[in-house]
Amino acid sequence: MKYRLIAINIIVFAALLLASAADDVRAQAAATRLTAKTLGLVINTADPYSVAVGDYYAQRRGIAAEHVLRVALPVKASLNAAEFDVLAQQVREHMGPQVQALALAWVEPYAVECNAITSALTLGFQAGVCGNTCAPSAPSPLFNNKSTRPWTDLGVRPSMLLASGSVQQAKALIDRGIASDQQLGKHGVPMADAVFVQTNDAARNVRTRLYPPARTVPALGFQTVRRELADSAPLRRVFLYQIGTLRVEAPDSIPWLPGALADHLTSFGGLLRGSGEQMSAMDWLDAGATASYGTVSEPCNHVQKFPHPQVLLARYLQGATALEAYWSSVAWPAQGVLIGEPLAAPFAR
Repeated sequence: MKYRLIAINIIVFAALLLASAADDVRAQAAATRLTAKTLGLVINTADPYSVAVGDYYAQRRGIAAEHVLRVALPVKASLNAAEFDVLAQQVREHMGPQVQALALAWVEPYAVECNAITSALTLGFQAGVCGNTCAPSAPSPLFNNKSTRPWTDLGVRPSMLLASGSVQQAKALIDRGIASDQQLGKHGVPMADAVFVQTNDAARNVRTRLYPPARTVPALGFQTVRRELADSAPLRRVFLYQIGTLRVEAPDSIPWLPGALADHLTSFGGLLRGSGEQMSAMDWLDAGATASYGTVSEPCNHVQKFPHPQVLLARYLQGATALEAYWSSVAWPAQGVLIGEPLAAPFAR
């Protein structure tokens, strides 16, 4: 990864980390969010994984039959622009105005040329990015946006891949998402931890300046934990984990809570079948997290191309789903693929 960094206008959410903000956060958490009634599901009939996982998800989340679209896609890492246009047209024609977001029941394709497929379906394919993947890409109207009706309000449907290493692991992922709903931030529930790790990797450690301060907020049932990579102190009840590194050793040793979000800032975390040296975002899910994010082409280390720690934390605490929290946290998402169980919402009311 190159050592280039463009300044970002940092949105400060420190107030959300103060006990005095508890009433405001709870009021926002009571607002509506994306639900199974407003989610569309796309299944690739050419992929046995997609059929099995899509059918399971529709049954477990109660997705309406008219909101399920079955298509036939090439099962490969990346679609070309023409192949993608066919898919996008099918989605536009099938999904009615009540469908506000999309779950895509497959692992591959995860890209459209140099774009992530979740971004291309949400915001449109940005061909210009491929000429210089280190350049800024188009800003997202979803960044720091709290709309629960993005198609109605903004004309976009945020999407997420139901990606995992196997059908069995995908079903476990879906079950974790469902088990997480409305389980955190309640009276009598033990504290949950948001963990932010600093490393010595200068190129990938750039989000450190965006990390929230270490703080305990009993009124909201969580605490932020800042630690060094070498810290061996045991973790506990993790619902958010962010780090900048090539890979994380033994992510399955982290005590994940259902609904946990986890991502690592590196160049090719979005290559879901792995890039050799760099860890795939899908490894987080197979280790026990419930949603993640990674880039599919060289982004350089623009912090705008990765989830903003404070925005991600704030939106999740406000009761947003995993899909909404991740989409609202990325300013330039063209190259970033979102994966996981879209409707997981542990802090919802």
